[in-house]
Amino acid sequence: MMKLFKSLVLVLITIVSISAQSDWQQRVEYKMDIDFDTSTHQFDGTQKIKYQNNSPDTLHKVFYHLYFNAFQPNSMMDWKSRSVEDPDGRVRDRIYYLNKEEIGYHKIKWIKQDGKECSFHVEGTILEVNLNKQIKPGKKTELEMEFESQVPVQIRRSGRNNAEGIDYSMSQWYPKLCEYDYMGWHANPYVGREFHGVWGDFDVKITIAGNQIVAASGVQKSKNDYVSVNNEKRTWHYKAENVHDFVWAADPDYKWIKYETTEGVDLHFFYQPGEDTDENWGKLPSILAEAIKFMNDRYGKYPYPVFKVIQGGDGGMEYPMATLITGNRSLGSLVGVSIHEWMHSWYQMVLATNEALYPWMDEGFTSFGTTETMQYLREKEMLGAVSPQANPFEGPYGSYIANALSGKEEALSTHADHYITNRAYGVGSYNKGQVFLKQLEYIIGQKDFNKTLLRYYDEWKFKHPTDIDFMRVAEKCSGLELDWYREYWVNTTHTIDYAVFLANQDEERKKGLIFLSKEGIMPMPLDVEVSYADGTKEIYNIPLSIMRGNKSYDYENQRISIVKDWAWTHPAYSLEIMTNGKEIIEVEIDPSKRMADVKRGNNVWRKTEE
Repeated sequence: MMKLFKSLVLVLITIVSISAQSDWQQRVEYKMDIDFDTSTHQFDGTQKIKYQNNSPDTLHKVFYHLYFNAFQPNSMMDWKSRSVEDPDGRVRDRIYYLNKEEIGYHKIKWIKQDGKECSFHVEGTILEVNLNKQIKPGKKTELEMEFESQVPVQIRRSGRNNAEGIDYSMSQWYPKLCEYDYMGWHANPYVGREFHGVWGDFDVKITIAGNQIVAASGVQKSKNDYVSVNNEKRTWHYKAENVHDFVWAADPDYKWIKYETTEGVDLHFFYQPGEDTDENWGKLPSILAEAIKFMNDRYGKYPYPVFKVIQGGDGGMEYPMATLITGNRSLGSLVGVSIHEWMHSWYQMVLATNEALYPWMDEGFTSFGTTETMQYLREKEMLGAVSPQANPFEGPYGSYIANALSGKEEALSTHADHYITNRAYGVGSYNKGQVFLKQLEYIIGQKDFNKTLLRYYDEWKFKHPTDIDFMRVAEKCSGLELDWYREYWVNTTHTIDYAVFLANQDEERKKGLIFLSKEGIMPMPLDVEVSYADGTKEIYNIPLSIMRGNKSYDYENQRISIVKDWAWTHPAYSLEIMTNGKEIIEVEIDPSKRMADVKRGNNVWRKTEE
């Protein structure tokens, strides 16, 4: 009896310890072998998975994504594309007209748990497996399957024979275990948006026609650094550790360039040589080698040994240690898309947010890093005669504001698959997402913002952080309460609009009185710059009372004064300042233009001639 009691206590201690970890992660080890037939664009595959249940829950089922099944007429992706008011031009109704040789599919032949066959059911792009035995907290199981797949004509991300002639762009190509986290299973059907995956290791062998050059995630273990002179099959072997996905591509005409950086990262480039590619792809290695210096210092050190830029796909898409991009581009476009997809290595491949729930953290944070890195490359004169931009964030701010005023903006809290329009998704995720960061810099100050970026990376790398996790890091770095910012910016479409409408001067008392109004719904702290006739300027920072403090020093070579808080409920505010007899000629709200005020025309008051 005592032995049974001790056993029960140990089980309870294990469960409590697991439950206490708010950032627990499931763990998986993939081992896959595929035999590819390029004449039919089909492959047979075997997959073994060692699955570690680190959750506090007992699992009775598991789910897999079968992405290729989306490329069939009347699939959910097909219907979504044909029904949305602004369809993606790459998809439109193309899936609907695919014939049986052009569609994609995964056919599961059998699946076993610990050597015993399981029953399963396929519903569109989701495979549901009934486990023979439950997986208790802290326990492992082995899942094994055999499957047959057909590669669809390239339409969205994955597929064969893309518009630039690349034979195979193999993303979302295998039965992929769905993620289980604190919210439960994420067995979302694939309708063309974002992803969420389990952290793990991949060991992949690809047997394919010998004339094909294969580029893939991870480190190559086979010796295939040459092109076969015949069509005998060869096996390419890759391993990728501590990742949540695996991509590969193949083409017989790939030119393969290797480049060692000073940052300890080997760069690999795969592209089809020709007049549209040779010159710009030839310049790309040294440019990316320079970029990684800035990216490592600014966002945290890239943790993998390699990164591969691979021509393929339908635009640009990120994967662990690799990206697929279209390659017939100008130098600026080629560098821009390469930097963007590499930045995803920070904001998705390492800081692996659930992209479907937080696409603005995925695409927005990545776009923010892209904007900064491209500006750095301009300053280093790495893009030829292209000069640095006066305000590199002007475009994203303008795009967000135009969408906010259009009446069709949707909240960033919207699930990626459920946006009503593609525009609302795109502008929100890419532009409003990066404005979120630049505006946060305005709220907490540049010094604390810089600390936030690096601490966020260090604390949450190789985990699945949420927006709340990020905000808590910003609060710790700044000492401010910031939940209000996330709640307004992410959960609503309320806009910012402040106005300065009068400035009175009391020459006798050597004071000035400035009247400000809150015209929009979303509250913000304000920087108010006062310009005097003698050419001097002063900045006054008005914190919000709900911040419980004020930002740190934020302006170079300019005095900043902290004044009384503004309660968000109050529509107006009076700012009294000491002028020392100097004449006020202009007052401007937010001279740095980092606050996304949707009507900047009322942000400035100027003294008029009487």
